[in-house]
Amino acid sequence: MMNTAPHLPLAPKPATRLTLKDRLDKKVFDALYARSLVYNTCWEDPAVDRQALDIGPRDSIAVITSAGCNVLDYALQGPAAIHAIDANPRQNALLELKLAAIRKLEFEDFFKIFGDGYHAGFRELYRQRLRGELSAFARSYWDRQGQWFTSRHGSFYFHGLSGFVARGFCSYFRMRPQLAQDVQSLLECKDLETQRQVYDARIADELWTPAIKWILNRQLTMSLLGVPHPQRRLVQAQHPDGVAGFIRDAIEYVFRHLPVAHNYFWQVYLNGHYTRECCPEYLKHDNFVALRDGLADCIEIHDCTVTEFLDRHETPITRFVLLDHMDWMSSYYPGALIEEWTGIIERAAPCARVLLRSAHARPPFLEWVRVGRHGRSLHEVIEFDRDLAARLQREDRVHTYSGFLVGTIPK
Repeated sequence: MMNTAPHLPLAPKPATRLTLKDRLDKKVFDALYARSLVYNTCWEDPAVDRQALDIGPRDSIAVITSAGCNVLDYALQGPAAIHAIDANPRQNALLELKLAAIRKLEFEDFFKIFGDGYHAGFRELYRQRLRGELSAFARSYWDRQGQWFTSRHGSFYFHGLSGFVARGFCSYFRMRPQLAQDVQSLLECKDLETQRQVYDARIADELWTPAIKWILNRQLTMSLLGVPHPQRRLVQAQHPDGVAGFIRDAIEYVFRHLPVAHNYFWQVYLNGHYTRECCPEYLKHDNFVALRDGLADCIEIHDCTVTEFLDRHETPITRFVLLDHMDWMSSYYPGALIEEWTGIIERAAPCARVLLRSAHARPPFLEWVRVGRHGRSLHEVIEFDRDLAARLQREDRVHTYSGFLVGTIPK
């Protein structure tokens, strides 16, 4: 997410036939995705989303569930309805567990589970208070995976695919105690100038070793983080040092230009837990109470694709939060991507807002996807606010997407 410069060349429309390597990478990614919880926490900053979406009491939001953190964040804004959609039912199972815990547990137990990522009494709480609130799939899933909250690895946030990578890096830091100590000092900084000094003098040269760069440039690492091969190619097309170079730039921006004291995204994967002062909004006491007392009731969960949801949903949607899934659809399933955009345009309320992220500063599918009777490109159908997107992108505490787009469908 280093810039949104308009002079970047557009990537070509994806080939209709995948190479052998593409097919192998796709099989690996599909196998991991079909059997795993990919995201144990959301990796998109809802603070910038709220500014882009301007959520009000009449809004109906369609959002990719991911880990459910941002669904709960949007619910705190009091919209009429939130439709949490995910084709991976394990992601919805995590949101179900969070909603059950909000309704049935006290805050201290809730924070231990989802803030600390560890609760010694989770099994008992699950059997007695949570299990009966879940759907059949979610119940079956947490019957098997509930031990993640009582694990010897110390945290739920070291499980699932992204958690596995986080655990690996924490193990690496344990082998380098001085670097680990310096990283902890960085996380405790109270001002930007001190952050920059600590990062530049004590961390930068020690962190970016050839071994780390090699690991980050592997497609398996990216697949574990939920980044399929098409997204990796988009990154490589824009950065001279490949994925590792892009990630280095992203991390350096975060730790040199944004206050770390409230950056819970990076802190949770470095420490394995949140703190009361540095955590998502749904993990704060007063917000937990507000969700329990009714704000969470607007959330509906859908185990399906976005297109399947839109095909059977007749009420207009005023806000779409599409994350980055269109990157890999544009390469693997271009026809399905056109169907999805057709459904979005048809179901959008007048002046509906669309928020999406991409590995490319100018996602090429905005040009080649054609919708409507006249076959217009998305750039012709949607009014994108590039100035707003560029301003918000600079504030994004995650900073791992080159493309951040905010658009309005005027109709």
